[in-house]
Amino acid sequence: MIRILAVLSIGIASVSFGQSINALTVAPAAPLRAKVGTTVEAKLQLQVRSGYHVQSNTPSDPYLIALKLTWNAGPLESAGVVYPKPQMEKYSFSDKPLSVFSGNFDVDTKFKVPANATPGPTAVTGKLRYQACNDNMCLPPKTVDVKLQVDIAR
Repeated sequence: MIRILAVLSIGIASVSFGQSINALTVAPAAPLRAKVGTTVEAKLQLQVRSGYHVQSNTPSDPYLIALKLTWNAGPLESAGVVYPKPQMEKYSFSDKPLSVFSGNFDVDTKFKVPANATPGPTAVTGKLRYQACNDNMCLPPKTVDVKLQVDIAR
C-alpha cells in the first residue's frame, strides 16, 4: 500500500510540475488601426522558453500536436494565418528530424474589415494551441486565449 501511494505521489508531482512550466509566451500585441472595407495585418510575437520547442503548424508526424492559431467570429474576418518557416531539428527521442519552432518568432494574420463594420474600438479574440517539449519530455498540450485591440475607422 505504501509503495502504491509513493508511486501515485510521484506521478501527481510530475504532472503538477509539468503544468507549472510556462514554455511559451505571447507578447501583448500593438493595437490595430483599421478602415472599413480594407484588409489589415496583425502580428503575434511568440517566445519559446530556452531549452524547449513547439511543433510547427505542419508537424513531421500525424501524432504530434501542431501549433495552431484560430480566431473567433467577430468584428473582423480572418483572411488567413501565416506561420514562419519551421526549423528541422533532430532530437534524441526521434529517428528523424522534427518540424519545430523555438526561440522568438511571429505568427501573422490578415483580417478583412467588412464594409458594415461598426467604427470605434473593439477586439478580436482567438485561441493558440500548442504542445511544448524539450529533449526529454513533452508538457501537456495547452490552449491560451489571445486578444487584439482594434480601432475601426470609416
